Amino acid sequence: MNNQYKKVSFDKKIIAEKLDKAVETCMSVEIPADIPHGDMPGDKIEIGEGHTSKAKTIFPELIKQLKDVMDSNPYNRAVIAVCGGSGVGKSEIASCLSYLLNKAGIGSYTMSGDNYPHRIPMYNDAERLHTFREAGIRGMVDSGVMTPANFDKVQQWQQAEDDANKAHAETDTWFNSYLEAGREALKNYLGTPKETDFEEVDQIMKAFKDGADKLWLKRMGRDEASLWYDDVDMSDKQVLIVEWTHGNSDYMTQVDIPILLNSTPQETLEHRRSRNRDGKLDSPFTMMVLEIEQGKLVDQAHKAKIIITKSGELISYEEFQKLMAD
Repeated sequence: MNNQYKKVSFDKKIIAEKLDKAVETCMSVEIPADIPHGDMPGDKIEIGEGHTSKAKTIFPELIKQLKDVMDSNPYNRAVIAVCGGSGVGKSEIASCLSYLLNKAGIGSYTMSGDNYPHRIPMYNDAERLHTFREAGIRGMVDSGVMTPANFDKVQQWQQAEDDANKAHAETDTWFNSYLEAGREALKNYLGTPKETDFEEVDQIMKAFKDGADKLWLKRMGRDEASLWYDDVDMSDKQVLIVEWTHGNSDYMTQVDIPILLNSTPQETLEHRRSRNRDGKLDSPFTMMVLEIEQGKLVDQAHKAKIIITKSGELISYEEFQKLMAD
């Protein structure tokens, strides 16, 4: 997709000088609410004081790390990933960081990883649910609890979209076989190559770091007719910021500086509800998805170069571990 391009590079001395002055230049800059944001079609972001404050907390540490990364790249480029739960403020904070970099004279582009699932949102949501339910039913068979009466109950819960509700297992203990098998299958789907084209994202990032003057970037809306590619000019960009839940995934090899925005599934859910991105936000199945995603973020956190808490404090990985244990 990105193998036809010219290569550009930037003067190391000039870039180093801009980085040296970046913090002094930008920390007093006011970030407007209507700044450019990621390239996910129709994405609604609302930049508030909390986002700008976190961005300015992250920025000095980011600049410090960018100096070494950009200096070691032949084309003076770097890839940053802003990751976290789906609703923690990735789009907003990534946009603020990109704005500050551009203000400092370091060209930056914000790319949304949500453009790269294999399926448009409605089909991906359906595949997630099908994966959970198919494995759940098979789990009942394997556990020897598939009876007409039990199946009738499961069907009723499925029709009510309540079949991921753990409370059912308190009165019907056999239902644990459905929940456990379904959850395991869902875990093996979410944030894996079965769901997302990590290879394409990696190729894009590699092309950028290899000096590409342009990139063909995917756009995915919410229906079949809203999927296309844009030819994006990168000739004046030194930093590519990828905002994405899976930005710190083990399937990604080209990210230089992963930034983790920490949150709990409940905090994520509240933010998603405020953005009104999807229907049935508080369903048991949605909560299961958020909990699995949170678990994967925690497992990958040791690779993060910068971690910031919900309250806006920079913490080490050891402090993160203690926070999550508490």
